[in-house]
Amino acid sequence: MQQSSMSAFYKNFLGNSPEWYKFAIIAFLIINPIIYFFVSPYIAGWALVIEFIFTLAMALKCYPLQPGGLLAIEAVAIGMTSPSQVMHEMIVNFEVILLLIFMVAGIYFMKNLLLFLFTKIVTKVRSKTLVSLLFCFSGAFLSAFLDALTVIAVIISVAIGFYSVYHKVASGKDHTHDHDHTLDHEVTDYSREDLQQFRGYLRNLLMHAGVGTALGGVCTIVGEPQNLIIGQQAGWEFVEFAIRMSPVTAPVFVAGMITCVLLEKLKWFGYGVTLPTNVHTILNDFDIAESKKRTTIDNAKLVMQGVIAIWLVIGLALHLAPVGLIGLSVIILATTFTGVTEEHQIGHAFEEALPFTALLAVFFAVVAVIIDQQLFTPVITWVLTYEGNMQLVMFYLANGLLSMVSDNVFVGTVYITEIQKALVAGTITRDQFDLLAVAINTGTNLPSVATPNGQAAFLFLLTSALAPLVRLSYGRMVVMALPYTIVLTIVGLLAISSGFLEEKTAEYYESGLINHHSADEISPIKSGH
Repeated sequence: MQQSSMSAFYKNFLGNSPEWYKFAIIAFLIINPIIYFFVSPYIAGWALVIEFIFTLAMALKCYPLQPGGLLAIEAVAIGMTSPSQVMHEMIVNFEVILLLIFMVAGIYFMKNLLLFLFTKIVTKVRSKTLVSLLFCFSGAFLSAFLDALTVIAVIISVAIGFYSVYHKVASGKDHTHDHDHTLDHEVTDYSREDLQQFRGYLRNLLMHAGVGTALGGVCTIVGEPQNLIIGQQAGWEFVEFAIRMSPVTAPVFVAGMITCVLLEKLKWFGYGVTLPTNVHTILNDFDIAESKKRTTIDNAKLVMQGVIAIWLVIGLALHLAPVGLIGLSVIILATTFTGVTEEHQIGHAFEEALPFTALLAVFFAVVAVIIDQQLFTPVITWVLTYEGNMQLVMFYLANGLLSMVSDNVFVGTVYITEIQKALVAGTITRDQFDLLAVAINTGTNLPSVATPNGQAAFLFLLTSALAPLVRLSYGRMVVMALPYTIVLTIVGLLAISSGFLEEKTAEYYESGLINHHSADEISPIKSGH
């Protein structure tokens, strides 16, 4: 009976994760206290960081919240940090938490408008290059004001909808028939080639849109969670953040769009797959049929969602309220004017946001360990021995390389905290801090498109129900992201290493577009440490 109970307990531990993964997490939990008490707290701290990065890299085996959370709980329990320090980190970054909770939920109620727009792009534009460019640009534009995960979720919904419609017809069924689009055994022989080509077409659009979310996400303070952490702690508002990033983000954006066009024209890395004529006919007919079903009430909902989208852009651009509160206003307005009045209907909107919000809290616990054990102090001290452009380059590359294997929110949070400490200690000037913040933000956002580990939107796509349908594996995603990774990383590096960032920033100061800040404006780190 005892053996049976232990077996059941072990079976429940991390659920269906691989055996080797469970053993690894158990080993981490056993080893950490031994290292902390009998070897060195500093070494134990680094072990914890490496183990946590491992849980992020293995996100496909198990969502990092559980194993990462266990490591964080143990770290607090054995004294590597304290609950008060973890709480302090969360309070300092409370606006980011509100962003994830309210903004992501708010955009959930605007999905119909986004679905409408992306559907029209696919069905009405016949040029594959132009469709790809529109998906990449739309992903970038929307991610600059909305949450990248939500944008990708909408595109996934569009792709699954189209895939299921064609798959049903290819299986010899009518639109009204029940059908399982995950099984191919009913697909007719003459439709199989078109189905394979359609999968390639959808893969192309998904990857272009995914990279687009990174191109747009790096530009604004709400584009990615770490942007808000960096911008908030630097004292920048929406417009100032965008202006300060523009010497790097503007050339990178142009290079990204050019790369999109070239990949489609040259048909490299699996791109350039066109939409079969038969598939387009079926999808267009379906869209026409759906449009006829749309009532006056449905159209009114789309109009209101468009109006709310305009309010969202204006509210963010003019900084009329903190980002989280603008997100809350979107929830209130979108539900009020689209007929959503029941609690359970509103509850669904928070399902996408809260798991990552909880994971972010675990990030802050690990950041608390890094601060208390002074793990990054020697590394930061070494990097700060460089001067001028080389110092910016080193931060850009360090953030980029770590973001490829880890999560860019975690990396950005750690590095901005460390250079805050350097500023408060007088090691760097406030102007240098601002330049380093740009290098950190662009470093975490651009090279991280290399793998699904670095970009939450890519990981979300890879773990979605759509990925196996269109045969989008981890390896294929890395290969398709490679040309973008090379171009975006190099262009960003050139913008920083050439002195262009410093030159343009100096021009912005002279023209009055942005103002010099004082070190006294960095308040969170003073009150916390």
